[in-house]
Amino acid sequence: MCSSAIVDPQMPRRGWRRWWVAAEIGLIFLVFFIQGAWPAPEANEPHYLSKAKHYWDASWCAKDFFCGTADAHQVFYFTFGWLSLWMPLPALAWCGRLLTWGLLACAWQRLSRALVPRPLYAVLSAALFVALNEHCQMSGEWVIGGVEAKGFAYALVLFGLAALVKNHWGRACLLFGAASSFHVIVGGWSVVAASIAWLASSDRPPLKQIILPLSGGLLLALPGLLGALTLTWNADPRMLSEANRIYVLERLSHHLVPQHFQAQSIVRHLALVAALVILAWFAPADVRQRRLRGFVAGAVGLAAIGMAIGVLIPPESDLSNALLRYYWFRLSDVMVPLGVALFFCSILLRWQTARPTWHMAALVAAMLLASGHMSETIWQRQLQLRPRSEEGILRLAAWRDICDWAAVETPTDAVFLVPRLAQTFRWYAGRAEVVTYKDIPQDAAGVVEWWRRIERIYPLASDGGSRHKSLVEQGSQRLRELGAEFGADYVVTAADPPLTLERVGPINSSFAIYRLPDRSTQGEGGPPRTSE
Repeated sequence: MCSSAIVDPQMPRRGWRRWWVAAEIGLIFLVFFIQGAWPAPEANEPHYLSKAKHYWDASWCAKDFFCGTADAHQVFYFTFGWLSLWMPLPALAWCGRLLTWGLLACAWQRLSRALVPRPLYAVLSAALFVALNEHCQMSGEWVIGGVEAKGFAYALVLFGLAALVKNHWGRACLLFGAASSFHVIVGGWSVVAASIAWLASSDRPPLKQIILPLSGGLLLALPGLLGALTLTWNADPRMLSEANRIYVLERLSHHLVPQHFQAQSIVRHLALVAALVILAWFAPADVRQRRLRGFVAGAVGLAAIGMAIGVLIPPESDLSNALLRYYWFRLSDVMVPLGVALFFCSILLRWQTARPTWHMAALVAAMLLASGHMSETIWQRQLQLRPRSEEGILRLAAWRDICDWAAVETPTDAVFLVPRLAQTFRWYAGRAEVVTYKDIPQDAAGVVEWWRRIERIYPLASDGGSRHKSLVEQGSQRLRELGAEFGADYVVTAADPPLTLERVGPINSSFAIYRLPDRSTQGEGGPPRTSE
């Protein structure tokens, strides 16, 4: 009885510490919420969540070309996509965002506290990170935004990085393996960066001590690795070469080919790398900081290799395309802002007692930068109260009216020809599409077929410089032929000029839906059906 009544003198302190941790995580989550709380769907959400929903319900958009191609992120679809059986897509997007941001906030708080062990510094470093990632990335990589596989992968990478800087290499191996399972590129490059940090660490554990965690990490990564390998398994070499060319040069050169990056983005990122080197030099020289330096240096090294591939290997060659498709710049876009934010806060903490005047000036500057970025983000969102996936649609109400009509008035297995740059028709209408520019598959055969469809349905204009912006430019007869070739039942296109096809759906001045002739009667001749 007496012993059970003894009060642990550390209990109040531990309870207070838990409250601080919870408060920090809540504030970091708020930072991430401000950064990413754009209206749904975000640019990539129709792409990933449509796949996830089709993965669990194959009858949904059963004839959709993109949904029917090979699945590149099966762990994400399996672990998260099942919620689509009970949630509409907008609710699924918000559920995934909140879950992702919550995991990222917990991971960031743990990583920041491992390096800067003072309350609220984690909040400042998180705010600096999102600002620097937004404005100083080189190849378009982001962390805080819509829900997709890489958001969960980055949360696991941050948890793994927190374990790494604490010298818990076994735990880091398992977490990086799990990240690779969700997103093989994000997790795989993190494994490479962690390996460089391990080699550079003076107090690294011997390999034999972490062989079991390494094996466990490999087992965790296997679903992602095998899924990636099956995308090109037994593909014909000529088809694989063509798929690489299409993927790298025709669709994703802005993420993959350094010569296609914006010059100002390269300059900003290189300036941030220079700032990283300076801050890493002046940061406290403890072992945790050195481990972080090794990991970030690995990420920068990968980007340097990617730059060398782009510059030294003949551009547009098969070898260049085969190598550049692996997103060499992705990790640098994230880890350079991360390193700058955390090294800066480490220096700031040291100045708090050593140089109070410098500390106050640097703190004010950092808070102005972070608050300015968040204020700008809020202001931009108020100016554009529409999903960023629909930025190119001038008459949003008319577009959604068309989608809503298709969702109610057309058969669930109907197939639509839609505008090339449309991203949200399937999201709202729940109907299959023949092809869109955004939804490129990941498997070699799917990529080649995707490009064939793009070229057939949206050919280059007569000037040879751009593709037709509207299907209406193809003319009625050509659209009948395309409908027969690709199994389409309807066309969604501009309302003007009118086509000699049967117009159905809501009448508005921006968009029109035309019903294509029944494919079973194609070739019978006779006049086209008149408009309603």
